[in-house]
Amino acid sequence: MAQITKTTQRDVPLDKVRNIGIIAHIDAGKTTTTERILFYTGKTYKLGNIDDGTTVTDWMDQERERGITIVSAAITTFWKECRINIIDTPGHVDFTAEVERSLRVLDGGITVFDAEEGVQSQSETVWRQADKYHVPRLIFLNKMDKLGANFKGTLEMIKDRLGVKLAVLAYPIGAEQNFKGLILLLEKKALYWDQDATGINFEEKEIPAEMQAEIAQARHELIEQICAEDETLLEKYLKGEEPTLPELKASLRQSVIAYKLVPVYSGSSLRNKGVQPLLDGVIDFLPSPLDVPPVLGINPKTGEQESRGPTKEEPLSALAFKIQVDPHVGKLTYLRIYSGVLKAGSTVYNSIKKDEERIGRLLLMHADKKEEIMEGYAGEIVAAIGLTKTGTGDTLCDHTKPIILESIKFPEPVISLAIEPKTKADQEKLGLALNRLAEEDPTFKVKINHETGQTIIAGMGELHLEILTERMRREFGVDATTGAPQVAYKETITKIAEGEGKYIHQSGGHGQYGHCWLRVEPKPRGEGYEFVSEVKGGAIPANFIPPIEKGAKEAMENGVLAGFPVVDVKVVVYDGSFHEVDSSEIAFKIAGSQALRTAVRNAGLTLLEPIMKVEVTTPEEFMGPVIGDLSSRRAQIMGTEIRGNARIVIALVPLAEISGYSTTLRSLSQGRANYYMEPSHYQEVPKSVIETIVAKRA
Repeated sequence: MAQITKTTQRDVPLDKVRNIGIIAHIDAGKTTTTERILFYTGKTYKLGNIDDGTTVTDWMDQERERGITIVSAAITTFWKECRINIIDTPGHVDFTAEVERSLRVLDGGITVFDAEEGVQSQSETVWRQADKYHVPRLIFLNKMDKLGANFKGTLEMIKDRLGVKLAVLAYPIGAEQNFKGLILLLEKKALYWDQDATGINFEEKEIPAEMQAEIAQARHELIEQICAEDETLLEKYLKGEEPTLPELKASLRQSVIAYKLVPVYSGSSLRNKGVQPLLDGVIDFLPSPLDVPPVLGINPKTGEQESRGPTKEEPLSALAFKIQVDPHVGKLTYLRIYSGVLKAGSTVYNSIKKDEERIGRLLLMHADKKEEIMEGYAGEIVAAIGLTKTGTGDTLCDHTKPIILESIKFPEPVISLAIEPKTKADQEKLGLALNRLAEEDPTFKVKINHETGQTIIAGMGELHLEILTERMRREFGVDATTGAPQVAYKETITKIAEGEGKYIHQSGGHGQYGHCWLRVEPKPRGEGYEFVSEVKGGAIPANFIPPIEKGAKEAMENGVLAGFPVVDVKVVVYDGSFHEVDSSEIAFKIAGSQALRTAVRNAGLTLLEPIMKVEVTTPEEFMGPVIGDLSSRRAQIMGTEIRGNARIVIALVPLAEISGYSTTLRSLSQGRANYYMEPSHYQEVPKSVIETIVAKRA
């Protein structure tokens, strides 16, 4: 463990702090960009490389072996007297929870795009996630040196696909193998990275003569854009007076924070070009904790909305956004402190669990390295040791001034498989390992199938479950075998229906009596479950309503048609009867379960299946066979695009039909096509397919 931090390092005013995330599609260059930022800010003394397994933020063995980011890593660094807390997030859709929880606690972001590929599926997904949490961001067009890099084409694609107003600040000089440097439009400077392989040193030169007209036009458009969002500057500009550089930057900063404009930088992280101007952009245009509106929450005592400003003087409020099991120190809880001061050794109140927790130690995280601190302040991201009850999305606060901050919503798992220990010795360890991993990852679910006695694990994709199984072996020493992946179907209803449940049992002495009528109504897709009581005149005493709901809920979880959970249903209890002596909670619970099953069977029961959005990139000559194969998998072809020399086929395909697709695609295209897949939505399964699924489950 590192020494306690010197206060001078952390004694940075809050307006000089930036909490940022780096988000993008898989392989756009997030981790490489993060590594360059750490190198140029003096955090590391050697350029980390994914291929060599020497990156700082991809610190897990599996990340280094596979060359992908699996868990988000937090790291603190400094640039021009500002402190930057960076979270490098995964690009792979199987780890979408890591992106979701990171964006929830960040103030700003850098979205990395591949200058040749443009806007890919996951870049669109993470962009929408950032929109949901109102995260202002910069764009970094990476890989300007790559064959097929197209600066203007990618800008058009971003405008078209994402519907944003772009403010280009760093214009590339050349492209592909001729990419030499950047022109900073506002400053009218050309920067060349010709001499130094590490990219630390660059030269300022005149703007190339052949680009002067183009740059003058681009700069004119940029200034117009900035002034259009600022009445004071617009007035000045319309009088023929150009605003000063500080005025333009200050105005652009306000527009970025208000989501009106998105600054664009370009470069090549791998070739060490263009990262320093991007860092300047983070300082100049992304918000500090002071620029973000005060965080809102609900007072659990009054139910009223309250706010907390980002100052040390306000009462404490912090959100637990990530749990990590560390082999050396145990459970780490990552916290974003929104207000007040969090002290090591202090007692805090968990307003979700309604319980007190003691903070053992506080750490500043530098990927897998830790620095111990005594206090965490408003605006900081820290990790705490010693919290036993706190989970992802919980709020920690002052018990005298409680508040519940907005939690984090995660997508439901789409795939599951059975898992069993190889030996008796692994049996006990398996339960512990699964619980620890489920605590860390909210999209990883574990349940026991009571009929078969099997343990079922569910997650966001095959890669997700494969990596978690591998982590069990490496981190917890559990050897386990897994069955074939199973699709997470769901059951739902298509019409309103009613059902009666009656449980009467006489066995001498006190009997059992429970009787209720339920009505079930379909709800829109994705709206979940709702329970309402319309019982009038005391037909069923109020204390027996919760057991009816409990019985109905259990029946829904276990399924009626084929054992899959029933979703998107409103359940109404509207009538029934009771016995003065024999009625009991257990009798009404059983009656509720019976009534639910009867009602659902009468309500046009059907199955829902997860539909995946699939994007196949293929050379033109294989497009016919690729589309033919997708059609045979019940795919709905949404369209095709041309991107450079490749053809992109976009389709919606049932997850059940896509297993083993990578092998088929390789053989169809002589290994030259690849695909990307992400969950899209649930939709009804065709009748003929339902019969097959039900028959298999019988």
